[in-house]
Amino acid sequence: MSRFLTGLTLLVVVFSACQKEELVKVEFEGERSEHKWNLQDLKPPLPSDWSDYEFLVMEMRASSPQRFYLSLHSGDQVQTRRIQPLANAWIRAAVPLQYFRAPNREGFDMASVGKVPRNSFWIGTGGVYGTGEYGPLDSVEAIGVRMDFPFANPTLEIRSMQLSKEDPGSEVLEPKPLVDEFGQWIPTDWARKIKTIEQLEEAWAEEDSSLASGDFNYGKYGGYKNTQVEATGFFRVEQVDGKWWFVDPEGHLFFSTCSTGMRGGGSLSRVKGREDYYTELPPADLSTTRDGQRLQPGFYSWNVFRRFGPDWRTKYLDLAIRRLEDWGLNTIGNWSDPALWDTHKKPYMVFLRGWGMRGGYLGMPDVYSADWPEMVDKAAAEQCAPRKEDPYLLGYFIGNEPPWPGKESLVVDIILDGKPSAIQEEAKKFLAQGDTPERRKEFVYKCFERFVEVINAAVRRHDPNHLNLGLRFGGHAPPNEMLQTSRSFDVYSMNSYRFSLDSEVIEQIYEVTGLPIVIGEFHFGVPANGLAAGLVQVSSQEQRGVAYRYYVEQAAALPALIGTSWFQWVDQSVTGRMDGENYNIGLVDVTDRPYGEMVAAMKATHKRLYEVHSGAVPPFDQKAKVQ
Repeated sequence: MSRFLTGLTLLVVVFSACQKEELVKVEFEGERSEHKWNLQDLKPPLPSDWSDYEFLVMEMRASSPQRFYLSLHSGDQVQTRRIQPLANAWIRAAVPLQYFRAPNREGFDMASVGKVPRNSFWIGTGGVYGTGEYGPLDSVEAIGVRMDFPFANPTLEIRSMQLSKEDPGSEVLEPKPLVDEFGQWIPTDWARKIKTIEQLEEAWAEEDSSLASGDFNYGKYGGYKNTQVEATGFFRVEQVDGKWWFVDPEGHLFFSTCSTGMRGGGSLSRVKGREDYYTELPPADLSTTRDGQRLQPGFYSWNVFRRFGPDWRTKYLDLAIRRLEDWGLNTIGNWSDPALWDTHKKPYMVFLRGWGMRGGYLGMPDVYSADWPEMVDKAAAEQCAPRKEDPYLLGYFIGNEPPWPGKESLVVDIILDGKPSAIQEEAKKFLAQGDTPERRKEFVYKCFERFVEVINAAVRRHDPNHLNLGLRFGGHAPPNEMLQTSRSFDVYSMNSYRFSLDSEVIEQIYEVTGLPIVIGEFHFGVPANGLAAGLVQVSSQEQRGVAYRYYVEQAAALPALIGTSWFQWVDQSVTGRMDGENYNIGLVDVTDRPYGEMVAAMKATHKRLYEVHSGAVPPFDQKAKVQ
């Protein structure tokens, strides 16, 4: 068998395309660990022409939830997609080849376009979640696997591989069940793992007795008490001595720190068709309602119920506010429980919906439909008008991670290939004068201008008092044409998953928009305990705290930055949320226990942010360890 090894130990070299009793097992080590098999060296070999096949089907077991890259080699072309399997269990992974042949046309934001869930793993469709190489699979020569910065020498075993024209399903084969009654991953053990309810009750009691109001120099609305500028009764933004700030209703300078997803319901998982993955499912009467839909209750809800009893929803609100007070978070972040907003204990951010993005073209609604402005106005009236007099409302986000920047030609393809529509007619008329990549971009920019203009006007019409926080763009700066349109927001928002912000990107955005900037999402995680690391990996819970301090303080040192928002409050479900993500990104785990290392780091940073942002002290300068 021919081999290509870089930082990888090959433990068993016999590979079979159909015989389960033969096995390949590789151990990943070093900074980048890779292995490649030529198809003709497999026993029996796989064909090189995959044109008639729709799935690459592998039976495999990964010792870690850390994702790896699956590569198909065809001459000089290498098509790479991320694979994140469930850990420490034999799974059948039916990998859809369609995501190697062509870009994904489904979805409405970067996450839903960029990856697709299967029952036992998720696959990236390109771009952020793998290279963007697409093309016919008629001359595949080799298959490769690669892992970057492997943590704790993970292994991957593959006992069969074959091509299939039909979907055989992607399932966990053994062992089952996988999840215990507390929502923890059964095939893996770790020091923090809960074994009894008595352990939990002891931990909850210890936390309860330790919570106190920290000394962060916050006033009633979370602004710094030692500062004073004009008070308007609502949140606004102002540049003071070259630094941008939020200004709270009392006129105090305010730097926003928060977490998204503060919900007693926690992270939900996809259960239908996977009922045998669980030792026991949470009681149905703990279900939650979100966006008018009744959702399957999650294990976090069940554990909060165990903690507080029948009145858990109300008592959870009090606990959440006490945690914010103790940890120094002065804002309730995006996608949080509206009941928390109504406590009037902390400022909050609201994410607006109802613009037709989910049913659109990679998130672009039919902005030329005759009834679209009316739909937008109705959605704005329902969501904004009831809150227009609330001083605790910091502002509104009008969207999240639009996936169309850089995919303008694909958006136009989807519009033209779709059912007859107003936007399709506009596209045909516009492209009749010339169908070029530049013209297609120009058309999408025109759509975007109308999108922003109509939504902004509706929000302002129904709530003239609060800030428009923008669209939460993905990590890089979108084209200048979109930045110029974004000038109509009060604040430019972006999500940036890195160890620190790219100052050149921030400068580019600020130069075009002139707006203060808020970070809507960032996080760090560890691949352990059945959970994956998230989008940015560090080596331990302690290093998550180090990474938090470095990211937030380095961001606060930038004059245009006025807030950062962690994603998210609770670890994701160990079997994956709706798109398969199962990340260790919580400030608390599924059993409602805070990660102490993270809490200590947040407290230390939040006590320094006024001085860091005003330039009085330098930001924290220690970088986190990845391995």
